[in-house]
Amino acid sequence: MSHKVVILAGGRGSRLAEATDVKPKPMVDIGGRPMLWHIMRHFAHYGHKEFIVALGYKGEEIKRYFLDLARMTSDLRVDLKTGRTELLNGNNVEDWKIELVDTGPDTQTGGRIKRIASRVSGGGPFFVTYGDGVSDVNLDKLLALHNQQGRLATVTAVRPPARFGGLRFEGDRVAEFIEKPQIGEGWINGGFFVFRPEVLEYLAGDDTVLEREPLERLAREGQLAAYRHEGFWQCVDTRRDLELLEQLWHASAPWRIWA
Repeated sequence: MSHKVVILAGGRGSRLAEATDVKPKPMVDIGGRPMLWHIMRHFAHYGHKEFIVALGYKGEEIKRYFLDLARMTSDLRVDLKTGRTELLNGNNVEDWKIELVDTGPDTQTGGRIKRIASRVSGGGPFFVTYGDGVSDVNLDKLLALHNQQGRLATVTAVRPPARFGGLRFEGDRVAEFIEKPQIGEGWINGGFFVFRPEVLEYLAGDDTVLEREPLERLAREGQLAAYRHEGFWQCVDTRRDLELLEQLWHASAPWRIWA
């Protein structure tokens, strides 16, 4: 069964300033395609092809990309007199339905979801994720756990590798050096949420930060489940993160689970 996917794509990406001065963070390229496309391709692989993209900073760049995508990837017939354009091989175009919704330049994460509430409130569970990271998380298993647990919300928990090498001491002696170990019990929020529509009631307005009061309250009330993902996950906060994903794309590209 297909479920709607909300992608939060309104952040400024201030630590990627040199890459985001002219484009929003979800539009930085990995292997010649915007990171946003990689995220959507992941969801589409599992059959979820209805997207609501919550826009903010430079949202017009995201609109322009999708308006041009079909025309740039297809052969065209153009009638210069009428201005009519016809796609000659539409099979090259992704069969996605995308709503591009302006949710304000300074709106917080929870507020962006609140602004698109009418688009997801009438159905069953829906996905929510960020527009600044990729993963090979199994969405079928994530959704199955959400349905099995019966809670209002499920978050994907990840344990990213530490940025620096780890040391284990015995007195003043280094007993073990571990190059970039995975953080032991340091599970963090990896995005890739599943929410029931009732979660919308936990969101007050534009200033609501999803990761604070709403998720904290859901956890206190026993309404937040966790899907533990042991596979690949990488967010893009810095130029170094982006360069890593670019290198991986030309090697193993572990998040590229589609054909």
